[in-house]
Amino acid sequence: MRKFWLLFSQSVTVLLAAYFVVATLKPQWLRAGPAAGGTVALFQAAPGSTKASAAGSFSAAAKAGSAAVVSITASKAGARQPQDPWFRFFFGDQAPGEPQVGLGSGVIVSPAGYILTNNHVIEGADNIEVSLNDQRKAKARVVGTDPETDLAVLKIELDKLPVIVLGNSDELEIGDQVLAIGNPFGVGQTVTSGIISALGRNQLGINVFENFIQTDAAINPGNSGGALVDTHGHLLGINTAIYSRSGGSMGIGFAIPVSSARQVLDAIVRDGQVTRGWIGVEPQELNAELAQAFSVKAGSGVIITGVLQNGPAAQAGVRPGDVITAVAGRPVKNVSELLGAVAALKPGEPAKLAIERRDQRAELSVTPAKRPGTKRAR
Repeated sequence: MRKFWLLFSQSVTVLLAAYFVVATLKPQWLRAGPAAGGTVALFQAAPGSTKASAAGSFSAAAKAGSAAVVSITASKAGARQPQDPWFRFFFGDQAPGEPQVGLGSGVIVSPAGYILTNNHVIEGADNIEVSLNDQRKAKARVVGTDPETDLAVLKIELDKLPVIVLGNSDELEIGDQVLAIGNPFGVGQTVTSGIISALGRNQLGINVFENFIQTDAAINPGNSGGALVDTHGHLLGINTAIYSRSGGSMGIGFAIPVSSARQVLDAIVRDGQVTRGWIGVEPQELNAELAQAFSVKAGSGVIITGVLQNGPAAQAGVRPGDVITAVAGRPVKNVSELLGAVAALKPGEPAKLAIERRDQRAELSVTPAKRPGTKRAR
């Protein structure tokens, strides 16, 4: 009996050892085959594809968004080297008299051939060429520009254009995943990923009207005018600027929300320009020092430190030291909100200003004028 158990234990040991060797080196031998003699599918692939989608892959979003993102080559005749830092960032340092060529990006937003991009990408260019992701190329004409938001609208004449789907930037939350698509450094179309780092960034000194989406998705020179998209490939913003000490990405990039870009697009396509309201005041953030200097008791709003003589605000009775708390029923808490609310007013149509003067509240009727054209903020 002892010999029998010894033989049995040795046999079991050998069989277990053989099982582990086969499971390690040839695991497919242990899988049951199909009844009909075919192969067993380990993953369910998409119809017409043998590739299994990896968990967490952004390939579908990249494919959906990339088709409508274009590369833009803007060139202008040689001239004296300008000192504009935006120009140097985009075109680089070039010798005086040498033709200046810069690369940027854009997004096709309409089957009719309209393209959104940054104004600084095409500003002053004599010739603009657009290269599509499907290798087609076309000359573009400028439909209109809006330096105050650093946006421009181009148009190309091609058939069967890929068009990006517009997303809803108003529903964004910090931490949402995003992709940045563009043509950095002219190396070709590139997709980078990141998250939304912050919303409503302003007072950066980049544009007059600022309401930036901040992201850590890598954005570099050449990405300007490209797309910031969500995980479905829907457009959330137009990549515009980066914070950098080296000229390359440091994880702080800024994009114009598509909600703002769409308003500019509609106005330019409809009228050829963006028309905004203007009342002629010099606003500043309300703080304790200014409140004390002007004997103001208001706890929130925007204090007016200067009023243009004979301007719309002066004619309405606005004085230095007044605190504007609402424009046309829209509360304003900072200078950015005041500028946006006034810009949204229709020139020539009266609107109400809610103000606080010392310890009194009042409502004034102001008739805004058309905002004068300004050069891009530097």
